[in-house]
Amino acid sequence: MSPNDSATPLTNPVPLIEVVNISKYFGSVIALHDVSMAVHAGEVMCLLGDNGAGKSTLIKILSGVHKASEGQYLVEGQRVVFDSPRDALAHGIATVYQDLAMIPLMSIARNFFLGSEPTTGWGPFKRFDINFASRVAREELIKMGIDIRDPAQPVGTLSGGERQSVAIARAVYFGAKVLILDEPTAALGVKQAGVVLRYIAQARARGLGVVFITHNPHHAYAVGDRFTILKRGRSAGTFAKSELSREEVVRLMSGADELDELSHELQQFARTAARQEQDQLSVVEQQLAVSLEESDEMFHQEP
Repeated sequence: MSPNDSATPLTNPVPLIEVVNISKYFGSVIALHDVSMAVHAGEVMCLLGDNGAGKSTLIKILSGVHKASEGQYLVEGQRVVFDSPRDALAHGIATVYQDLAMIPLMSIARNFFLGSEPTTGWGPFKRFDINFASRVAREELIKMGIDIRDPAQPVGTLSGGERQSVAIARAVYFGAKVLILDEPTAALGVKQAGVVLRYIAQARARGLGVVFITHNPHHAYAVGDRFTILKRGRSAGTFAKSELSREEVVRLMSGADELDELSHELQQFARTAARQEQDQLSVVEQQLAVSLEESDEMFHQEP
């Protein structure tokens, strides 16, 4: 099994986004070192890693929050340097964070167009076009496979999976070519996580490139086409789904080799401790035997 950055034949060989030998330093702290990854249209790239592996730093570079200290960032083959998330969004790169950037007490329609509100009327009589917003929100959510009860209902009444669907549909509607999902299933139950995975598959079917960040290899393997695995800020490689099993994903991600080595060391420690305990017991037994012999000799010497 070897890293492979182009494991499956693609109609468009130019990735939607690509990072080449990216590194990020915060003073003396190395958050990322020499990481490469590419995302093509119509595929789900799963970015896997345990807590502290560097996933958050990488997606902040992809979304324009941070600039890389070293390496190149390419969008459709052209090198770019983003100054803000707005720059990334202008290039069709949308990021959906765990908090979803929604206001629970506002309606689905208003949250859908938050920051880009459609208006009707003219001059000082302009107002939010609630009819247009409600119609579009419902239509876009239906495209993602969910039929909401009422676009006027507060977002806070939706389940976690449904809120994710609103955020994903919003990003797609506003022209996202690449959808970056930051741990979308982390705080969800089994059923709701399944709903979100279905939305990810829907986005892939619509030709988007999806970056699915997670520390759950089972969720990743269900929808992923390729897997980039980070460990301590470094890449353990990019693999196609055909190259490794679910168990191998878990092993690469969790550092099972390190755990096996630790288990071996603990077993050796236990054996050493047992020998030391046995040696100490033997010394005590010898001392006790000597004491008994001395006591017996003293008893027989008495007149």
